[in-house]
Amino acid sequence: MVLDRLWNGWRSAYVRGFNEAGDGQDGESVFTRILASGATDEESHIVHRGRTCFVILNAFPYSTGHMLVLPYREFADLEDATAEESAELWATVTAAVRAVKRSHRPHALNVGINLGAPAGGSIARHLHVHVVPRWEGDANFMTAVANARTLPEPLDETAARIRAAWDDERTVHP
Repeated sequence: MVLDRLWNGWRSAYVRGFNEAGDGQDGESVFTRILASGATDEESHIVHRGRTCFVILNAFPYSTGHMLVLPYREFADLEDATAEESAELWATVTAAVRAVKRSHRPHALNVGINLGAPAGGSIARHLHVHVVPRWEGDANFMTAVANARTLPEPLDETAARIRAAWDDERTVHP
């Protein structure tokens, strides 16, 4: 069977840019730099802060509501998390799933980690868990056609909706 290939040149530039500027030459990941930047949560699209972990919207999302859950401390390997970081990381992933289900009502979700650059980890030095909402008919192909993305909502609005759902979550589950 012969398959046609679709190329998404914007993704290559993104991965190369973060590997060069965001994942190592200065010794810090883009996430560490965002945290140190002094930007507000609204400016940086951080939707939740915990004791050891935080949640930020993916700046280049695969779908609306695509979040990254990660520890403040920068490390690459899952087994390098402290017991406290590990417990909070997974509890925060669960809370992120609940929040996006409330805010956006996806039909399904992908939750996963890419450990190491060859596994798809474009920012491999700073462990992060992807929470990606999915909908029926979401083939995820438009990001590969003519550099187009079909996101129906700006990141600012997505972040506000998820923050509100997270606040509702705290009210419902203290």
